[in-house]
Amino acid sequence: MSDLDPRTRLQLLDELREIVGKDGCLSSAEDLLPYECDGLTVHSGLPTAVVLPDEKGQIARCVAACKRHGAPFVARGAGTGLSGGATAVESAVVIECSRLNRVLEVHPEDRYAVVQPGLINAELSEAVKPYGLFYAPDPSSQAACTIGGNVAENSGGPHTLKYGTTTNHVLGFEFVTPDGESLRLGGPTGFAEGYDLVGAIVGSEGTLGIVTEVTVRLTPLPEAVETLLAVFPDVVSACRSVGRIIQSGLVAAALEIVDRRTIDAVESSVYAAGLPRDAGAILLVELDGPAHALPSQIETIREATMAEGATRVDRARDDAERDRFWRARKGAFGAMGRLAPDLYVHDAVVPRTKLPEILEKVCAIADNHGLKLSNVFHAGDGNLHPNISFDRRDPEELRHVLEAGHEILSVCVEAGGVITGEHGVGLEKREFLDLVFGPDDMEAMCRLRRSFDPDNRCNPGKVFPTTRFCMEANPKARGYDNVPL
Repeated sequence: MSDLDPRTRLQLLDELREIVGKDGCLSSAEDLLPYECDGLTVHSGLPTAVVLPDEKGQIARCVAACKRHGAPFVARGAGTGLSGGATAVESAVVIECSRLNRVLEVHPEDRYAVVQPGLINAELSEAVKPYGLFYAPDPSSQAACTIGGNVAENSGGPHTLKYGTTTNHVLGFEFVTPDGESLRLGGPTGFAEGYDLVGAIVGSEGTLGIVTEVTVRLTPLPEAVETLLAVFPDVVSACRSVGRIIQSGLVAAALEIVDRRTIDAVESSVYAAGLPRDAGAILLVELDGPAHALPSQIETIREATMAEGATRVDRARDDAERDRFWRARKGAFGAMGRLAPDLYVHDAVVPRTKLPEILEKVCAIADNHGLKLSNVFHAGDGNLHPNISFDRRDPEELRHVLEAGHEILSVCVEAGGVITGEHGVGLEKREFLDLVFGPDDMEAMCRLRRSFDPDNRCNPGKVFPTTRFCMEANPKARGYDNVPL
């Protein structure tokens, strides 16, 4: 099971049990199986052990124990990631942070909170709601994903268009290096002398260390919120309406598109919200801000969507209907389970003006491979999520899924886009990083990683290619003999 020799593995397990207790260290095959992958089921791997620390000092001690025994390790939150970022390769030790799940401090006047990495994203907004505040980043997995995982992936969500991704809301954190040393970076003000190491670590996908405490920015709740549902005959016309809305100068809180196949799946599931099954696509629009400003914004949305062929524009009548709309949107990925046992959720970003043509190309790629494709995506910031429903037990179908994935990423990059907007590179896209970056770019990134983790034990095998560009794992593989270790 482990790349460690049996004696070293037993010594490591004994030491980990001393740190977290017998019940906090899982090592049997049946206990490890639930941790073999994250939300990306295409890749899997059993860890050597799973440890469940219940205080931050234990994380540092577990990391130090892994260093002493030469064992790789990977941090894990709720396992909702979609790029294989929390999957154990090289039989790594999984350091599972879900027991560190408390809000430690709330400072309403200064609009920040200090939280543990295992805190569920949605629970933070609930905790600070009495102060008239909320935590803006809201991934679709908001009800399950953790703040620590969001930091690792620089998670986005439906409201990224107006509020930005996780990096815009992280002020500082405590951090355990691959050597087991604890550092404090940044702070409540968001300003710090010297290099912006907070910015470097957010989105580093757990390859530089483990965040053990996070200081986050809080945002005032808007005075008013309006949610609109525009119905279109097809996805392309819905995309064109997004461009028209952006050109108007209006900054909506969210602009989300859902296609017909997704609507059918959602309306047949527990997430049903009364979405029109005969629609080719729907555009979910959210506006927020001062109450007096929203009526004119609603009219702008109506004009822009009707001009591009919307058959109707519905306004949520109350909070309950608004919640139903969002429950349907955020439950879309779960509803896909009605179509096939497996789901490959892609994640790429293209310029908004290219959305109509790229959607047509993406659909053509799926048709050419005979695959079942559905689309639900953050149209406002061009963040596409083409979803392929399939059965990984069929090797031929799996081959077509992976080939189509490569083709989808390629057309997005050719259009001026990038290969990930919020899910990360992880295992899924590491071999495609050179679609975006050249050798010099990757050399710079590898130097940063090796400065933190010269032994390559911290979430190994992630982000950087292992076939087309092997410098990070082996600096001499492509002639980089002088890369400093």
